[in-house]
Amino acid sequence: MIPRSSIARLIRMRHSRHRRLTPPGSPPGTIIIDPQMPEPKLHLMAYTSTEFKEQPIEKASDACAYLDKFPFIWLQVEGLGNAEVITEIKDVFKLHRLAMEDVVNVHQRAKVEEYDEHLYIVLRLPIRINGILRLEQLSLFIGKNYVITFEENDHDALEPVKDRIRRKLGLIRNLGADYLAYAVIDAVIDRYFPMLEQYGDMIEDVEIELLNEKGPGAVKKIYMIKQDLLALRRAIWPARDAINSMIRDQHPLISDGARVYLRDCYDHVIQIIDILETDRELSSDLLDLHMTMLSNRTNDIMKILTMMSTIFIPLSFIASVYGMNFNTDASHYNMPELNNPFGYPMVLLLMGFIGVVLVVFFWKKGWLGKRQTPSGTTANIHHGKKDGEHNHEAN
Repeated sequence: MIPRSSIARLIRMRHSRHRRLTPPGSPPGTIIIDPQMPEPKLHLMAYTSTEFKEQPIEKASDACAYLDKFPFIWLQVEGLGNAEVITEIKDVFKLHRLAMEDVVNVHQRAKVEEYDEHLYIVLRLPIRINGILRLEQLSLFIGKNYVITFEENDHDALEPVKDRIRRKLGLIRNLGADYLAYAVIDAVIDRYFPMLEQYGDMIEDVEIELLNEKGPGAVKKIYMIKQDLLALRRAIWPARDAINSMIRDQHPLISDGARVYLRDCYDHVIQIIDILETDRELSSDLLDLHMTMLSNRTNDIMKILTMMSTIFIPLSFIASVYGMNFNTDASHYNMPELNNPFGYPMVLLLMGFIGVVLVVFFWKKGWLGKRQTPSGTTANIHHGKKDGEHNHEAN
């Protein structure tokens, strides 16, 4: 059981608006750290087709020693809670200060920016924490002899890429930094697929709940699903344009061989967008289904109440007439049935007869049971086949 305070905090994180840390009028490239961010952890990987080195490091300058032994390195930074560490990385690798400002302001759309000595890429990383969707920012720098990734937290989102390097799977140990950057981008994009499968299963479960007339709880789930799908849509649409620009534009740091793999990444993004649009339409259809079922249920209730009122209107009229004060001694026209020994049962029989006639009339009209055809026979639909189709099969 998750504490209520934790759930409230996660919901606030999910629905909180973006807060830009840099005050208005600050110089470009100002690095201001969010105090809620965790302390950064630096993880270094350096490899060739035959050699491999992996270890955590304390300072960014420690990574420079590996540049003399390996053609390039991968520096993974998990956490953005220390301005000194972030500034040191900027100085050591000569990263542009505008790009570093975007790194610590984690509300950027997916994009690609080209600088003199490196390429800066932003992607939105989908994370689920206790059932709450978060879209964290992943910043990626591609240089001539390095790849640097910045993540908001330590979620092991890039562990599949690191495992491929350790186990020497595929071509990753034989190609350059641009292929490693593609592998990171592909790992981020592929995280959307299992998440969308979960939302697809949730939509099916909600549909079953609606058909079982569990309306209020199902409607809340539909609303949450629609909000999450909208957030995912806002995250993935800019990624399509960013990846397309990497394929279309001639970036010196991206080889033609890497563009071939980026085209596959772009195809995955298109598939994700198609699934997202389909799921959003299905969730909207579920809301329409709920409103339709609610309207039909209301109509059924109103129909029953109307028929009951219609039945009791003539009965109430008769009862009200006999409830009036009459003096039979003054005139024999003043309700002579009052002196009749069978007056009371006769009135009850009359009222019962009127009620039965009205019920039979409603039944004939099909308001109490199956709808009647003009000829008076019940319209039968059995397993999707009409009466005419059954007669044709019988012949």
